[in-house]
Amino acid sequence: MDFNTRIIDATADLACAFKPNSAFYEKLGSEGVAALEETIRYIKHSYPRVPVILDFKRGDIGNTNNGYVEEAFDRFGADAVTVHPYLGREALAPFLDRTDKGILVLARTSNPGAGEFQDLPVDLNRLSDFYKKRFGDLEGLREMTGDDVFPLYQIIAYAAAVNWNSNGNVGLVAGATSPVELAEIRRIAGETPILIPGIGAQGGDVESTVIAGRDSNKQGMIINASRSIIFASSGPDFAGAARAETQRLTNEINQYRLAT
Repeated sequence: MDFNTRIIDATADLACAFKPNSAFYEKLGSEGVAALEETIRYIKHSYPRVPVILDFKRGDIGNTNNGYVEEAFDRFGADAVTVHPYLGREALAPFLDRTDKGILVLARTSNPGAGEFQDLPVDLNRLSDFYKKRFGDLEGLREMTGDDVFPLYQIIAYAAAVNWNSNGNVGLVAGATSPVELAEIRRIAGETPILIPGIGAQGGDVESTVIAGRDSNKQGMIINASRSIIFASSGPDFAGAARAETQRLTNEINQYRLAT
């Protein structure tokens, strides 16, 4: 916990959110889960204005999701979570119905193999009424772009940001490693917040990411950097090094965010 709290203390005034990844705690068993609980509790107590995004990418049938909702929000106290849309809106209802929490839906991820399924073409003219009902009204997407065929990630982005967002609590996840796709998601999703992983150790470019991801107010992005910050130094100065890297990245983001 000393490592976590020192990183948090060193960066809290610069961070728009903290995003612990549950897998790195869960793999350590009960002690790891306890450390995750304690880490979130520390943020809530010491820096209550900084939201906590629990990165756990859950998504199952509705009844199982009820358990995940209780785990994320009622046990851990997260303010937002990442979820995957593969089982559809009906299955995600327990998350989406938590109007006091943010639900960040995976649209175009940052891993090298993301396009294997996420880029598959979907022809709106060939969708049956069943799928149209499941996705919701997609005519707005057609009208917005003038196209009939879209990669699956764009269908997901539109469905989540427009058709699933009746409570105003939905955001999207789109990787910095694919700025062209990120720009398409921003065009489709409007002012919807986008969590953007892939900066830092994964090699995403800050300038192209910010230009592609900013909304009409030059905001709307939660740009994630993890390893490049927390492992900025392996020495006793790790907290100071983490702050320096966070400040450097913040300055770079703002340089491009505010550019005309």
